Amino acid sequence: MTALNDGWFTEVFQDQGTAFSLQVKKKLHEEQTPFQKLEIYETETFGNLMVLDGCVMLTTRDNFLYHEMMTHPALFTHRDPRKVVIVGGGDCGTLKEVLKHPGVQEAWQVEIDERVTRMSEKYFPELCEANSDPRANFFFGDGIQWMRDIEPRSVDLIIIDSTDPVGPAEGLFALDFYRDALLALREGGIIVQQSESPLLHTNTIIKDIHNDMRKAGFEHVQTLPFPQPVYPTGWWSCTMASKENPVKYFREDDANNRPFVTRYYNAGIHHGALAMPQFMVDALEDEVQPGEG
Repeated sequence: MTALNDGWFTEVFQDQGTAFSLQVKKKLHEEQTPFQKLEIYETETFGNLMVLDGCVMLTTRDNFLYHEMMTHPALFTHRDPRKVVIVGGGDCGTLKEVLKHPGVQEAWQVEIDERVTRMSEKYFPELCEANSDPRANFFFGDGIQWMRDIEPRSVDLIIIDSTDPVGPAEGLFALDFYRDALLALREGGIIVQQSESPLLHTNTIIKDIHNDMRKAGFEHVQTLPFPQPVYPTGWWSCTMASKENPVKYFREDDANNRPFVTRYYNAGIHHGALAMPQFMVDALEDEVQPGEG
C-alpha cells in the first residue's frame, strides 16, 4: 500500500503497522509493464527512487549497501568465481558489482521485466556502467525456466536478486528452484538469495529459505544481515549457501587487497555480517538436515 500526499511518497507496511516515507520533488516516470507497475520519482535527499507495484526497490543514495552485500561476500567466499548468474537484478547494480572482479569471465543477468533495465539505464545510469562490458550477457525472460534449462554444473555463483516473494518472484523462493540451482552449480558453487528483514522475517521467510536450501542439498547455509534504510525496518539480509564448502570462511587477503572501490564492503564488514544476532541463531538452530524432505 502506498500514498503520495503533500509531496511525500509513503510505503505502508499494513501487516506490520509501520510505514516509510521520502519527500519527493516530482514523478519522473510511470508505466504498467507486462509484469508490474513501475514508477520513478526524484526525491529531495535520496536521489532517484524506483518503485515496483508500490514497493520501494532502490534509491540513488543507499543502493550501494544492498548491491555490495549481495555480491562481494559470495564472490570472495568462492575460491575462483568465473561464471556468475544473476536472477532478477534488473536495475543492473548487482551486475556492476560482480564485474568489478577481474576473475569473472562471464556474467548473465536473467530478468523477467526488460522495462526495469531500460528505465534504469535512463534514470540510474551509474548502475548500468558495466552493461557494455563484453563479459555481460542479458536474458529477458523467466528466470525459473532459465535455471531449469541451463547446462548442469556450468555456473560458479548464482545470485537471486529478486523482489519480495510475491508475484513474479514467488517461485524464486521455492524448493524446486533451489534444486535446479544446485544442479547448475559446479563443485564449490555458491548461491546467494536476498532474504528480507531479520527483524520481521527470521521466523518465516528466512527460516523457510534455510530449510528449503538444506532440503535441496545445500549443506552450508548462512544469513548475513546488513543495513538498508529504505527497506522495511531499515535492516535487510542475504542468505548464502554451498553444497560442499562452509560459507563462514572467505578469501580475506583478496578482500583486503581488492583492486576496486567499494563504499560499504570490506573484510571487517564481511566478518561482522557473519555474526548473526542471538535471536536469529535461536530461531534457525533447528534447521532440517541436507536432503531431508
